Amino acid sequence: MSDLGVLVEAALDGDDAAWAAVVDRFSGLVWSTARSYRLSNSDAADVVQLTWLRLVEHLDRINDPDRLGAWLATTARRESLRVLRLSGRQQLTGEIDQFEEPVGEELDLGMLTSERDSALWRAFSTLSERCQALLRMLVAATEPSYEEVSAALGMPIGAIGPTRMRCLSRLRGNLELAGIA
Repeated sequence: MSDLGVLVEAALDGDDAAWAAVVDRFSGLVWSTARSYRLSNSDAADVVQLTWLRLVEHLDRINDPDRLGAWLATTARRESLRVLRLSGRQQLTGEIDQFEEPVGEELDLGMLTSERDSALWRAFSTLSERCQALLRMLVAATEPSYEEVSAALGMPIGAIGPTRMRCLSRLRGNLELAGIA
């Protein structure tokens, strides 16, 4: 039995430390899946909580613990889509502080960094939704496996690498058009 299988079995038996290890191992994947759908912080937090709740409800039905990451990514994707379907429209989040760049000691360096970041995000926003979701997921704090990305985005595993390359190429091209090398 794999290490993950042992953790899942222990969590099923009520071991809090095992449950914490499972959550710690996959929380980055679950969060990045929810955030890849551009949910507000509160909606993403709801999706994450619902995903963990679904795992608690179905932990005894996990037949292949090594595929738990894919199961969690799929569950987070479905919950994210449910939240989007229920909301039916864009909602302002009021989280303006996410977009404000802190002023550093060296104003010129801060200004240059801010301009570069703005140009990067403008170029990023011109990419297709699919490219944006894929790139967001692949830069998560804990890099998900291709199987987990496939489950989260509903994309064949064999298409992830080539699609990533095309998306990055488009992003580079957009940045070059904006004068950013």
